[in-house]
Amino acid sequence: MKLSVLGAGAWGTALAISASSRNPTLLWARDVQQVAAMRLQRCNARYLETAAFPAGLEVTDDFDGAVAHARDGLLIVATPMSGLASVLRALPTDPRAPGLFWLCKGFQEGTGLLGHELAQQVWPTGRVGVLSGPSFAQEVAAGQPTALVAASHDASLCEQAVSALHSDNLRIYTTDDPIGVEVGGAVKNVMAIATGLADGLRLGFNARAALITRGLAEMVRLGVALGARADTFMGLSGLGDLVLTATGDMSRNRTVGLLLAQGQPLAQIVGELGHVAEGVLSAPTVLKRAQALGVEMPITCAVVAVLEGRATPREGVEHLMGRGPRTER
Repeated sequence: MKLSVLGAGAWGTALAISASSRNPTLLWARDVQQVAAMRLQRCNARYLETAAFPAGLEVTDDFDGAVAHARDGLLIVATPMSGLASVLRALPTDPRAPGLFWLCKGFQEGTGLLGHELAQQVWPTGRVGVLSGPSFAQEVAAGQPTALVAASHDASLCEQAVSALHSDNLRIYTTDDPIGVEVGGAVKNVMAIATGLADGLRLGFNARAALITRGLAEMVRLGVALGARADTFMGLSGLGDLVLTATGDMSRNRTVGLLLAQGQPLAQIVGELGHVAEGVLSAPTVLKRAQALGVEMPITCAVVAVLEGRATPREGVEHLMGRGPRTER
């Protein structure tokens, strides 16, 4: 099966490296100079310089050629959430177009749409799904054990992802709840910022555990209100991804929280990261959609207040701790 990965950031590159051990894989990037450098160096020095390209991985800046390469295979969109719409609009409307999964996690800035909602508007003829789960790109590229979940209402598309990507080091599970998988991927980034704030303030492991647990509760409430199944959040794209992103030292969103707690300005943090921290963009939208549905999300509310400069990190935590008692359910 032929695969094309559209987007050559760290995560797209890592998945392309993994997939190319089983299938002819093409990695597309829009930057002509980056493509030339990757061809010459046989690695992605910009985002993942320690991971060498296998022989089965080729790179291109020809978008139409990348789509054609996967005609009878699978497309994987590895852009940030902000780039998903433009990629979908550029795809052929031919019903024989290849099936597609996206890796991006979050709500589209401005519209507040999740990936499946965006696809329904922009590429309604497509067979689509989301591939998500607890995964740091460096570890996937190095062949360290990882498990992901492929989510789509199209069962045959999920099985296609298993056939293409499942290997000794990368396990692919399936689900028919793409809404739950997408909400988990979006909200966990916000909760990772919150946990980074608490860790940066040296509030201790008790506070970290409480934030992760109550963050999961917020995730479930929003997801169910949007049409997801509650049990999905006990899986890889919910609890699994939340634990990794909230506690792992390679987490960009957790790093944002840590540096905010140290007093660094948000603009400086984002500028120096070198990668997208989706939680910064998603947090206001998560809160807006929750409020529209009457869903209470106090941790998200505190994170947004800190990101927007309306509260210091310590004030945000004090507000959470000052809330009145209630039942856990």
